[in-house]
Amino acid sequence: MDDVKCACNKDQQSAVDPCTLVIFGASGDLTSRKLVPALYTLYRNGRLPEPIAIVGCSRTQLTHQQFRDGLKEAMLETMSETGAPVDGWDDFSERLSYQQVEYDSPESFADLAEFVRELAGRRHTKGNLVFYIATPPFLYPVIAEMIGASGLSRENVIGNGWVRIVVEKPFGRDLETAIELDHVLHNNFKERQIFRIDHYLAKETVQNILMFRFANTIFEPVWNRNHVEYVGILAAEKLGVEHRAGYYEKAGVLRDMFQNHMMQLLSLTTMEPPSFFEAARVQDEKVKIFRSLKPFAPGELRDNIILGQYAPGYIDGASVPGYRNEPGVSTSSCTPTFAVMRLFVDNWRWRGVPFYIASGKRLKQKKTRIVVQFKDVPHSMFRDVLDGDVTANRLVIEVYPEEKISVRFEAKKPGPRLCLKPVRMEYTYQKEDGPAFDSYEKVLLDCISGDHMLFWRQDGVELSWSFLSPILAESETCAERDALLHSYPSGSWGPKQAEKWMKLIFDT
Repeated sequence: MDDVKCACNKDQQSAVDPCTLVIFGASGDLTSRKLVPALYTLYRNGRLPEPIAIVGCSRTQLTHQQFRDGLKEAMLETMSETGAPVDGWDDFSERLSYQQVEYDSPESFADLAEFVRELAGRRHTKGNLVFYIATPPFLYPVIAEMIGASGLSRENVIGNGWVRIVVEKPFGRDLETAIELDHVLHNNFKERQIFRIDHYLAKETVQNILMFRFANTIFEPVWNRNHVEYVGILAAEKLGVEHRAGYYEKAGVLRDMFQNHMMQLLSLTTMEPPSFFEAARVQDEKVKIFRSLKPFAPGELRDNIILGQYAPGYIDGASVPGYRNEPGVSTSSCTPTFAVMRLFVDNWRWRGVPFYIASGKRLKQKKTRIVVQFKDVPHSMFRDVLDGDVTANRLVIEVYPEEKISVRFEAKKPGPRLCLKPVRMEYTYQKEDGPAFDSYEKVLLDCISGDHMLFWRQDGVELSWSFLSPILAESETCAERDALLHSYPSGSWGPKQAEKWMKLIFDT
């Protein structure tokens, strides 16, 4: 019974077009810690297109060899942590080049255009271009404008090549700036060329939410208000702000996590089945969820959101500072580093079901999970013969650190007495054969392939900001601090005021 053949994507083995990948912000942490290790792993697994040219760009003056050597040093550190081999680095590094760029200089981008054209001809990449912007968000519109002014945003300029641009979250810091960024991008690129990346969507367990829901008839009929008591979604981090205080002081947890990662997890958990599994139709259904989010009426916010800010404490036995003691953070900062929100999806399927969405920094454990708590049985025929209640069914999708799906149900305990016992059925990804892609490996491959399935669409971005904007306006002023912002010790699960809601997510 275990030799059932897998149903696989018919196009998954199709060849990926050769291309030139240009990374802006190549001297930064994202490039050295995430992008290049992901590209190197894809190369070792034979999944990168061949040929490919990778061009790093930043303000720093570097030679090609200095760029390669710096990445190799960072790679050795990264791979030593994961245990991955680095024996193919020399061959891979031959595909790496470097071009110094001043981000606001037309002359600098003209030089880049000339370099890319020459490299495309020499490497035979057919003029296909991917621009990956791995810089601070304020540079997104600047770089997009310069790419357009240099002529590199136009397709079929170098041979018959296609052109794509990748931007990381955050997509603006509010609705107005998100719309402004979109205008700049569309002044220079068509929508099909734009990839708004959310690496959470590329995690294996997150991708499996739709498969789990819509490929199994035993779950979809009970995935609604008639059978679900509540849903909890958690994305917890042990790390503090580290060197990102300049960004985080302006963002806070709602902008940093809720507007993007948490909204995507919510939409995948709640969306209706698309008529066909393709990017546009899946995104259509996600947008319907964002439109259905029930706004908070005036005066309701305090009853539906709890904010926190981490204080000094202990992580893994080591003393860590509080948020206001972090370098670059104001000693009177009102920036929230934790939030748990109760919200409602006001549609036919989910009317009245509360969703508890929680995320925070310096929490006890790095953990991401989705909990679907089902209702109690409507009538217990065992009420007169059992000493205790029948435990309701519970489904947990663990995204990190474990990648698994478990279902809790009741079964009779062996023995002569009638005793019910909660038991679990589990599916664990780590037990599967085959290469498991890191989230950045998956999104990079999808960018090169032109697959928009795991990326944001602009209407979804704007609807997400529209829902959060009134919440941000009310919660981000110090006048509301006493009512909404609570201190919590690092290494805990958040403020005491949030214990009741957090328990719903953790009560396994």
